Amino acid sequence: MPRLSSRPTPRGPARHELPALDDAALAAARAADRLLAEARERGVQRWARFLEPIPGLLRDGEVADLAPTARRARAAFGPRDSIRDALPAEATEPFLESIDRLLKELARRSTGGEG
Repeated sequence: MPRLSSRPTPRGPARHELPALDDAALAAARAADRLLAEARERGVQRWARFLEPIPGLLRDGEVADLAPTARRARAAFGPRDSIRDALPAEATEPFLESIDRLLKELARRSTGGEG
């Protein structure tokens, strides 16, 4: 029977089925919201544009979308071009910690650990 909904078929388990992963993604989304607000408040448009899609993707994305989003977020902390150079540590470090926690949960899940 054809699907009646225009929504795409999910590409894996629902996030609520993986509470540790969902919690890590939601914590990272909250940290991203705070960092985005800081970038906007300080008028740092380059980083505001970079960060803009990240909170929503972390909050609402499917499990399969979390890894690429987290890797993109982590890329903001490059060795030559870092968000740390433009925004205060009080905003950047909680974001970095939450992204690293999410990446660890994703790695645990991909290696067969509980998610």
